[in-house]
Amino acid sequence: MAKANKIVRDELKVRGVRHWELAHELGISEQTLVRWLRFELSEDKQLDMLEKIEEIAKRKEIAIDD
Repeated sequence: MAKANKIVRDELKVRGVRHWELAHELGISEQTLVRWLRFELSEDKQLDMLEKIEEIAKRKEIAIDD
């Protein structure tokens, strides 16, 4: 059985973004994020998370370049 929210999980891994970083960006606790990821989220919620992951990854790239 495939894990729920595979695209979000894969993007976190590929971009090197930690669960706690995404949770902070969403204004929730890391534990809440982990619970949310257990069950398939709506497409809108997943898209919101993917946007946040991209923002975090870009900030991390800028910090490395400085």
